[in-house]
This record gives sequence, structure tokens and C-alpha cells, in this order.
Amino acid sequence: MAYKDLREFINLLKQKGLLQRISVEVDPILEISAITDRMCKSSDGGKALFFEKVKGSPYPVVTNLFGSFDRMCLALEVKNLDDVAGRIEELLNQPPPRTLLEKLSLLPKLFEFSRYLPKRVTNAPCQEVIEKDNPDLSKFPIIKCWPGDGQPSAEVRSQKSEVRSEENEGRFITFPMVFTKDPETGRPNCGMYRIHIYDKTTTGMHWHIHKDGARHYDKYAKMNKQMPAAIAVGSDPAVIYASSAPLPEAIDEMVFAGFLRKGPVEMVKCITSDIEVPANSELVIEGYLEPGEMRTEGPFGDHTGFYSAEALYPVFHVTCITHRKDMIYPATIVGKPPMEDCYMGKATERIFLPLIRLDFPEIKDINLPMEGVFHNFAIISIRKSYPGHAKKIIHGLWGKGQMMFAKLLIVVDDDVDVQDISYTAWRVLNNVDWKRDTVFGDGPLDDLDHAANWPRYGSKMGIDATRKTKEEGMMRDWPDELFMSEEIKKLVESRWKEYGF
Repeated sequence: MAYKDLREFINLLKQKGLLQRISVEVDPILEISAITDRMCKSSDGGKALFFEKVKGSPYPVVTNLFGSFDRMCLALEVKNLDDVAGRIEELLNQPPPRTLLEKLSLLPKLFEFSRYLPKRVTNAPCQEVIEKDNPDLSKFPIIKCWPGDGQPSAEVRSQKSEVRSEENEGRFITFPMVFTKDPETGRPNCGMYRIHIYDKTTTGMHWHIHKDGARHYDKYAKMNKQMPAAIAVGSDPAVIYASSAPLPEAIDEMVFAGFLRKGPVEMVKCITSDIEVPANSELVIEGYLEPGEMRTEGPFGDHTGFYSAEALYPVFHVTCITHRKDMIYPATIVGKPPMEDCYMGKATERIFLPLIRLDFPEIKDINLPMEGVFHNFAIISIRKSYPGHAKKIIHGLWGKGQMMFAKLLIVVDDDVDVQDISYTAWRVLNNVDWKRDTVFGDGPLDDLDHAANWPRYGSKMGIDATRKTKEEGMMRDWPDELFMSEEIKKLVESRWKEYGF
């Protein structure tokens, strides 16, 4: 059964000994972040953290909910993250029906999928408290993660005319689910874009130009219309994860969440707009964005492990705040890996492999190492069939969705376990002639890439580390890898104790 809400998941973590409750008062300014960062850096991701008493707010904070493979599997209700990929492959690999009997046999599958569609409700836990007349963000335990957050450079600070409240300086909503609608099609979208708190009723909206929310905003701006939006915080785990997933624009994140949780997401209409949000949310911030209104946002200690620089982003104006009476505020801390978002990224790696295989069926596996922060580095194993096959995969992936951001792609043969970094590195470093096997290209980069000469554009490299053929310029035979005889291995295994071990 799907989790009813965030607190049901928290209770399960508590029952399994995976939640640490902290009863002493903690400061949302840096202290919660420092505690969480230390926990995330433990060998197994540590435990989820529940801060009961937060300075300046009556509401508790929970962090590191998904910060281990075990908790990520619990969040998605699977024994292994590949189990979700298996369900997707089963859906994708349905052969087209040829007879009436085959068509009828597909009806249960179609009926099952219809159960994943969002369900509209009128009464919602997230609207137990409605604050429309005097909405105030300052009463919530919104955290400051890193010392330089919200501290613009001296040059920017001297030029800006707006005055920032010291109380709110550097506070960010780090686990938001931002709901918008395409003004032309009405298609809803949900994305996870950090929210910089300016004061009680205004925030920054940090969506990159490649994201759906930014495209919606551009459309509203061209129409010279105010854009409604809503920020939901805290829901059941499948909804939170789906908000971060790199889905195509045509796929509703809440349908995907329904697929993950094997049941519909209940949605409720906002008080001040037609935007719908998950009914089981802990907190909902309703509001709008004016076309062309921009303000300095950032800097922010980001998941790359560096500060992302301040820049101009749209301003979000709060019109209404709704929340549960006994609200729990979830936050995530990002920074040098490993952090909580790394485990969410590894879930994405496993879950979306079947979709990548739709275009590249020769791909056996893919690894997005945590150190590459998921948009810098990917290792791909393929069933190589012809000369230049690896380079075809490199160029193809650079043209595929968010894989276009990958700064380094390494392709190896299908007998390489790309999840074994040590073995993979040994194979790569022995199999590559750098002049022959490297490919360079220019193209889009992630907005957070600070190494490129230009924002969002720069150079990337592909490496063909597969075995080479004569057609690829290899003038001699490729050597065989060392393997011990299976017969001798069995003999040694049977006599291991005789040797005195």
C-alpha cells in the first residue's frame, strides 16, 4: 500500500530504527545543516533526523529522509531500485495486439494504468490552516544551509536597491515541489526548484532556462500575464521523488508518482488560484509571478559542492499559505557528495535506464557516479556490434534529454560491471589510446557548471574504452584478459583450509 503521507513514512523509519529524534533546541541557521551534513558523510548515509525543537518556530524539521539506499528503497516501496525499472520495462515491452483475444488481455493493464491518474478532492489536510489575509513565511523553520548562502558579492550588494532582512538572509526552501501550468495547453508541471526567502511574502524562483517551469514563465511573459504558481512542501515519498525526476514535458509528474506508489495522488485546488497541489502536503505557499520582474537570487551552496553564483531570477509573491495544524517541515541539505540527493540521483539512474534503452537498446547498464554530481560524468556499457559503435552512443546520449549536460561519457564493453568503479577504471586506463579514442564536442551544460567559459555552454568529452577492431585503426590483435582456470579455482576453493588459512 502507498504511504498515506510524509508522516506515515517517518513512522516507518522510526519503527525500523532508521530515524534519530533530536530533542534539544537547534538553530535553523547553519546548525541543522551541519548536523545533517555530518550524518550524511557517515559510511552508510546514517539515519533520517527529526529535530523536535527548532529555534524561532513551533514546527519540527526532518532531514536526510532518503539519504541511504535502504531508505530510498523504503521510500519507493521496493526491495531493490531496479524493481521500479522492471515495472517500466514490462509496460514498454508489451507487444502490439494482433487478435481480439490479445486486445482483451491488455485491458487489465490499461485499467491498472488508469489507477495512477491524479484524483481531485475538496477536503485536504494541507488546508487545515488557511492564512490568506496576512501570510507570513517567517514563522516557518526555513533553514540556512551554508555560511555564504544569500550573501551576494560586494559589487552586487553595492548596486542593488532592495533591502534584505538580516533575519531571512540566506534562508532557502530546499525541498519544494513547485506547481505550474502551461498557459497554452493547461498541462500541469511539478519541478524541484530551490526557493530563496527574501521576506515574509516574497521569494526568488530558481528555475533554470532548460526547465519546464521557466518555459511556462516565458510563455506568460510573452502574453504579458501574471503567472500563478504554488510551492508545496512535504508529501508522501513517491510524490517528493517524482518532483525531482527528469521526465519529458508531456508526462505529468503526479501521474508518474501515481505509478510509483501504485495508486492515485490526491490533488486539491489552491485557495487563490486554479493550481492543484497534493492534498497530503505539509505546507503550501500560493502565489504568482509578474512578467519581467527579476531580482538577485543566491548565492547558494549547491549539490556540486561549490556555491552557485547570484543571478537574476523571477520573483514569487505569496498570496496565501495553507498547512497542517501539526506541520512537519522537511528539508534537504546539498553539498559535497555523498549527500541525500545522491541517493535520489542513483534512484533516477536505475529507474530511467529502460527509457534510455528505448533509443539505445544496445546499452546494458549505466553508472552515474556520485562524484560526478549526476550531470558531469556517466559510464555506459554496451553490446558493441560494429566499428564506431561507442562513439555513436556518445553522440546519441549528448542529444538525449538531460544527458546533454554530461561533461564526460565513458563507454565500455558489456562484460564490464560499470558499478564496480575500481575494475572499470582499470579497464578504461588500459584500453584507451587518447588520440584515437577521445571525442570532443561543444554544447549545452548545466546551469551550475562553473568551469565553462560561458554560462550553460561549453566543451565535453567522450571516451571509447571498448575493445578496438582493425576497422577502428587497431594494427595488432587485442590481447586477452587474465583469468584463472575454473577447474583450478574450484580445486583451490576445496583445499583452502588445507593451506592453513
